[in-house]
Amino acid sequence: MRLSNSGVRARTKRALGAAAVAGVAGLTLAPAVAQADDAAATDVTGVDVYAIPNPEPESPKFVAPLTDTPRSVTVIPQKVIEQTAATSLEDLLRTSPGITFGAGEGGQPLADRPFIRGQASANNVFVDGVRDTGGQIREVFNLEQVEVIKGPDSVYSGRGSGGGSINLSSKRPKLDTFVNGSAAVGTDDYLRGTIDANWMLSDVSAVRLNLLGSRADYPGREEAFSKKYGVALAAAYGLGTPTRMTGMFYHLRTDGMPDYGVPLYTKLPDVPRTASGVLDVDHGAFYGLKARDYIETKADIATLAVEHDITDDITFRNVFRFARTLNDYVVTNPGDGGAAQFVAGEWWMKRGLKSRWNPTRTVANVTDIYGKFTTGALVHNFDVGLELSRERNRNASYTVTTLSGAPCPTGFTNPGAGDCTRVYAPNPDDPWTGTIERGGVTQNLTKTVGVYAFDSIELTPQLLLNLGIRYDDYSVSGRAPTLVITDGEWDFVNYQAGLVYKPTPETSLYVSYGTSSTPPTIAGGDQNGSPSGSGGGSDGTLPASVLDPEETESYEVGAKWQTFGGKLSLTAAVFRMERKNAQIQIDAGVYAQAGEARVQGLELGFSGEVTDRWSVFGGYAYTDSKLTKGAYNNVNVGDQLANTPKHNFSLFTTYQILDPLQIGGGAYYVSRSFGGNQGGAGGGTRQVYAPSYWRFDLFAAYQINERVDLQLNIKNIGDENYIVRTNGVHHADYGPGRQAIVTLNVRF
Repeated sequence: MRLSNSGVRARTKRALGAAAVAGVAGLTLAPAVAQADDAAATDVTGVDVYAIPNPEPESPKFVAPLTDTPRSVTVIPQKVIEQTAATSLEDLLRTSPGITFGAGEGGQPLADRPFIRGQASANNVFVDGVRDTGGQIREVFNLEQVEVIKGPDSVYSGRGSGGGSINLSSKRPKLDTFVNGSAAVGTDDYLRGTIDANWMLSDVSAVRLNLLGSRADYPGREEAFSKKYGVALAAAYGLGTPTRMTGMFYHLRTDGMPDYGVPLYTKLPDVPRTASGVLDVDHGAFYGLKARDYIETKADIATLAVEHDITDDITFRNVFRFARTLNDYVVTNPGDGGAAQFVAGEWWMKRGLKSRWNPTRTVANVTDIYGKFTTGALVHNFDVGLELSRERNRNASYTVTTLSGAPCPTGFTNPGAGDCTRVYAPNPDDPWTGTIERGGVTQNLTKTVGVYAFDSIELTPQLLLNLGIRYDDYSVSGRAPTLVITDGEWDFVNYQAGLVYKPTPETSLYVSYGTSSTPPTIAGGDQNGSPSGSGGGSDGTLPASVLDPEETESYEVGAKWQTFGGKLSLTAAVFRMERKNAQIQIDAGVYAQAGEARVQGLELGFSGEVTDRWSVFGGYAYTDSKLTKGAYNNVNVGDQLANTPKHNFSLFTTYQILDPLQIGGGAYYVSRSFGGNQGGAGGGTRQVYAPSYWRFDLFAAYQINERVDLQLNIKNIGDENYIVRTNGVHHADYGPGRQAIVTLNVRF
């Protein structure tokens, strides 16, 4: 007997045709997936026999199975989401090597900020194939899987995909009826409950409802906390028929106490320095103010997808999206309050401040026609599409006036209204009274038209040619309260080409080339001029119209192998990326396209079942990155790119030691990660970096009966005290401390 979290009774299934498979999924999967037969399963008293599966990406742009796709793509399945007890995108993506997260910086300090192969990719997050704009901290309760494309992929994603992109695939209605519920409690005031219910209304229609409620402190930093409420409702009609329609609505709200980490010695220059540049304080040192700080985020996303099988081999698909998001906060920036002062026998400092009011609204439509045809002896699996989007982004800061704050000690220079705290013993309960008033609003309107085409050509049964091309017309119109921001308009073409050789049906060897274009409004110098890309979205303050898009090109050689009857997927890739025309600051207030960066390395991946009882997921990434040209005063030339460790290893594994008992855990290693450099060229005297660390997690699950199981997760079991990310200008963030979570899963 095998453990299950799916709530779906295993049974032997007959092979389904393309339309039926698409109907069960609710939305059409990639053509190669839709044409594949379902794997048979064996009835084992209601328990799903599958462990960690090897799913395929959902987008029809993937015109071949992953084994035959000549680029690095990682798909994180729902099983890994559940077993790791992940609650955020950052929490989940640690299982995929080659991805890190940057500390808050620039226009979106408190939002998801992933780095892929050395390039900031916050602007390259998609939901069901449509760009998910706005600063957000995303949840996982409504996700079927997460797909990560690594390397320049503007052919797939459009503008700003120098390092890659992330697609979040939502749960959709199925032709089945089930109700799954989970209730979890844990240390650090952790409470979380979810419901995933699907009702089959007829032979061709179904609805699905997902609910979330949670509250938790940040492990080891108990003053920081978040509360989340989420609902996702989807209805589908025509499942299993030639014409299918699915409507989805998603709402998430988050409230809490934000955390801007701990200061850097570079921002408190009189404080004795540490080797890493991070102030040597306790893991729990919290510099925020409970009386003032807050964060509120909202997301409302409505989607309508319509599909029609024109013929047995050709399908039309249209996805319309309307979305609104809000990122609203006032947060203490511990390092921006001025230099520390040694008064009355100890170090004191004034608190700095960051704030943001950032609502966004997106209207987008993506149309695809995809399928299969032959020309003579050549077999083509293709997709052609049109993407239209209109994004309105508003940004404002708050004017925060302190009327009365924590008093500064006698002898403190320029105490003002107070708001002082001890450097090595900050007090988040310090008193504060004052006013918070929103300032003038800067507005950006972004319009995009993208046209693309993909083709996987079967030259012979062993030789495939994979081609892609995309044209984008991209424009930004920005306005500020007191001046007109220069408008910008660009058009660019990107390419992808790959050759795949298949020694056997289960293996492939490939070479590929790909490009991307990053307009200056979403590029920006990142962390002291290092052109690792910003991606958070511009607030319109840069002279965008005088600059061209940054350009990235990549060469990749790799191998893929589906072994053990297709249950275990193994991948290996060697790559080299070059980023040119990078926008950097070359003088005070002056930007130019004078930066270049190089990233090269090796990635290994594994996912699936080694045996019927042993499952694994993870990989290893070696990333050698360097800023080769440019930067203000050449301060960063020769440096490793920010948030890009050389070594990154992840492993999540489970083993079925008894029929009802499964154990496992995670092991994660990240080598030293550069954050910034305020000194001279070639290293200087003020480097900031996050030291290397290992982190270990524990997992166990016990099947009480076919409908109920218990799950235990202990994250960071060794209570490792580590820096998870740094910002070379402002601050560093500690990783979460040890946390134990017990989850009760119930299926009906």
